[in-house]
Amino acid sequence: MTTALQELKQHSTIVADTGDIEAIRKHQPQDATTNPSLLLKASEIPAYQPYLDKAWQYARSQSDDTSAQLELACDYFAVLIGKEIADIVPGYISTEVDARLSFDTQASIAKAKQLLALYDLEGVSRDKILIKIASTWEGIKAAEQLEKEGIRCNLTLLFSEAQARACADANVYLISPFVGRILDWHVANGMEKPSDPLADPGVQSVRSIYEFYKGHGYETIVMGASFRNTGEILALTGCDRLTISPALLEELEQLPANAAYQLTSPAGVAPKPAALSESEFRWLHNQDAMATEKLSEGIRAFAEAQVELERRFAAL
Repeated sequence: MTTALQELKQHSTIVADTGDIEAIRKHQPQDATTNPSLLLKASEIPAYQPYLDKAWQYARSQSDDTSAQLELACDYFAVLIGKEIADIVPGYISTEVDARLSFDTQASIAKAKQLLALYDLEGVSRDKILIKIASTWEGIKAAEQLEKEGIRCNLTLLFSEAQARACADANVYLISPFVGRILDWHVANGMEKPSDPLADPGVQSVRSIYEFYKGHGYETIVMGASFRNTGEILALTGCDRLTISPALLEELEQLPANAAYQLTSPAGVAPKPAALSESEFRWLHNQDAMATEKLSEGIRAFAEAQVELERRFAAL
């Protein structure tokens, strides 16, 4: 029997959404992504204690300032996990900029370069790294500058058409539009969970972005993210990339193949619309209540995870 995962791999690049190195070894994805929440979970696994110790020792050797030590320790821990993953996957590992910098373009650029310097220290080429940044206006502008310098970026926490358009305007390498969190918002606001994946508002959002990009000739890669069930994933068969948790990868291995919902690119390519100005971006994004709330919520959650990871280092 051809499994759903095998079928999916024929049409989309599969990316592991985890910091669990053993899960990545098992599923052998092309790429892998991490975020502060996943790194916090990894820090709680006894097998990763040596990474915490190494990161903390290095940070203390570089500065006498406690705040600087905690910041550097978190960055180095992310890089140490990333290095192990980079040794397994043939493609990219995405490593995230501190969410507390989401509204500071220059600080995001500096943090991206600091992460790359730590990867250099560990002997990992920047060709293996995607810098992950929240899709705020400031984050998109940071990514635009980084891309001009040859540093590829993954724009995350993406929920709106405005975010997708601005990322394409900035020529970012890859976007991660979220699926499950969009459904969560609609269910919390009175929608019944749809039985047909094509009626899932998160699926509809990613399919719309995919069609817009392909229909206008944008090169930015679309990577569906934040899935709640296998139906959402299968409804995006054919999307450029799909980043999937180990639990859902396991489920897909047990399901029979079904390509009924495969995405296809439009037949022709239309002219690209004019790039959004900052005011146009902010207004369009503001008009989408779901996107506005989920972006803010996501930034807060990732920031809280970062703070909690700092607490773990402070307790060492």
